[in-house]
Amino acid sequence: MKKFSIADLARIIKADPAKNDGLFDGVSIDSRTIKPGDCFFAIAGDNFDGHDYLADAFARGAACAVVKNNRSEKFNGHCLLKVHDTIKALGRFAADYRRQGNYKVIAITGSVGKTTTREITRYVLGKRYQVVASQKNFNNDVGLPLTLLTAQPQDEIIVAELGSNYPGEIANLTRIAGPDIALVTNVYPAHLAGFGDIETIVEEKLSISQGLKDEGVFVINGDIELLVNTCRSKGIKFTTFGRSNSCCFQAKNITHNDLGSRFTLDGTLVSLPLRGTGNVENALAAWSICSRLGVTIDDFADALKTLPAPPMRAELLQQGTLTILNDCYNANPASMKNAMEILAGLSGSRKSAGKSGRSVFICGDMAELGCQTEKLHAELGSLIAEAKVELLITVGNYAKIAAEIAKEKADYNLQIECFESTLSACNNLEKFIKDYDIVLVKGSRSARLELAVEKLSELFSIK
Repeated sequence: MKKFSIADLARIIKADPAKNDGLFDGVSIDSRTIKPGDCFFAIAGDNFDGHDYLADAFARGAACAVVKNNRSEKFNGHCLLKVHDTIKALGRFAADYRRQGNYKVIAITGSVGKTTTREITRYVLGKRYQVVASQKNFNNDVGLPLTLLTAQPQDEIIVAELGSNYPGEIANLTRIAGPDIALVTNVYPAHLAGFGDIETIVEEKLSISQGLKDEGVFVINGDIELLVNTCRSKGIKFTTFGRSNSCCFQAKNITHNDLGSRFTLDGTLVSLPLRGTGNVENALAAWSICSRLGVTIDDFADALKTLPAPPMRAELLQQGTLTILNDCYNANPASMKNAMEILAGLSGSRKSAGKSGRSVFICGDMAELGCQTEKLHAELGSLIAEAKVELLITVGNYAKIAAEIAKEKADYNLQIECFESTLSACNNLEKFIKDYDIVLVKGSRSARLELAVEKLSELFSIK
């Protein structure tokens, strides 16, 4: 970030007047990453409290620290800015810093695909502009402000991801971001424990439009009727992307193969090195943004040819004879369906070519689905049977429900192995996984199924 006055920060966040009239040129919430001249925001989380690390932050050269006003620590010669809520103070500072910047902000939300859409957008725009994008899962009331505060004076575009676990969260985030372009990738059942029903999720995702600048552009998935109808009923001005003819940005002639997907945009053939219809929609969403910022369709298509796959999101790994589809970053019903579509396509193309190898699914629980948890896992079981998965390995009590329904629905020989924990599953993979299998690994973050990917890589790596 650019250099900033401590006194100005105190004014913006309504802190007790700073006795230090110095400057700082960075912000951190982690004392381990503090650089000399940074401002340390002491954030209290579920398992830590930044206030416990104030001494460490100052020892590493912090210029000042923002703390709760009920703290009594004294650090002679160091500046403490006391506020009622350090997270809200971080958001206020980020909002003010954003308003002072000359860059454009793109804000992306959705139940599925927002991270991949963000990465495609960042990659394509980065060929032409100085771009800052959210890192990892920086999409909440701490991560978004940190993303905005990384912007340098020479940066031209910020691509931000906005997530939500409860009603009202996105409305708060979008007011901090003040986007020039806001986009909703889609809306599906996810985080139902915090929202209750799909209608509440729609309301939450659409609230991203509330922070738009006066001349801002709002883009939604035009294939989702509930999104479109709700926008119309609320009088929200919007444009659309999707596969249907009514969409302003439309993908046509979609095909898939082992190497990725192909489709046409405005008559131009686009090759996407990511598999599945969901990723085609993500690329289309990115095009609806990039086209607004001066990128031509030819430049967009050229950039996609070298697009790297986002880690743990339909990431295809080859370990010796084994093919792993690593999609274990997270899971909800929609992303499960997309992943199984990719698995079925890979398995089908291999069988068409006369090659051996079973379709295998290592399936973890889908978390945060509230009272619909059992119902949605039962529906997942039906999808597993429809996809003709040949070996199903489940981790967790809810994934076991999916296994029971899959066994009931399958009209073929479906082998099922159920485990209570990821560790126990990993300890038994050697018994069940064979050479040339195609293995989809997917579950919510709580399942930590990346451990299964690591175990498979260890078992089948070429020595």
